[in-house]
Amino acid sequence: MTAQWPLDWDERVAGTSCEMCGERSPESDEYGIRIYQSSKVDAVLQSASIQRGYTLVIWRGRHVIEPFELSDEEAAEYWLEVVKVGKALAAFYKPLKMNYETLGNTVPHLHTHLLPRYEIDPAPGRPFPLLPQDGSEAKFNAEALNGDAKGLRKLLG
Repeated sequence: MTAQWPLDWDERVAGTSCEMCGERSPESDEYGIRIYQSSKVDAVLQSASIQRGYTLVIWRGRHVIEPFELSDEEAAEYWLEVVKVGKALAAFYKPLKMNYETLGNTVPHLHTHLLPRYEIDPAPGRPFPLLPQDGSEAKFNAEALNGDAKGLRKLLG
């Protein structure tokens, strides 16, 4: 059987049922801890035990799906914020490589997955095997995650 796009895909694309268009990211929730916020983005350090330092940078302007839907000014602002968060992650975690994945195949709203890549890695030399999350994934130790968030917030000013 061929996989299908979700039945509510048109509504997701239109933003009528977009879970990222709602309120700004809370300080913390089942998905993670907000480590940075600007006028147009939230950066959320993920609590799921997928990869240490895995962070989502979410566009918080109007609903857009693709980066090319942004004005030149918005695009510059978005990518500079993504780079700022990536730089802080690299300084804090000291990975071998940083990955930036702008997907939107599950939630069609502009956001970028920042994934530090380490010597011990599930897919060295290939894209990170990232699967959609539902909030029920195994979590990092809360004390360690909070410590990371505190250190990252300091770097992000």
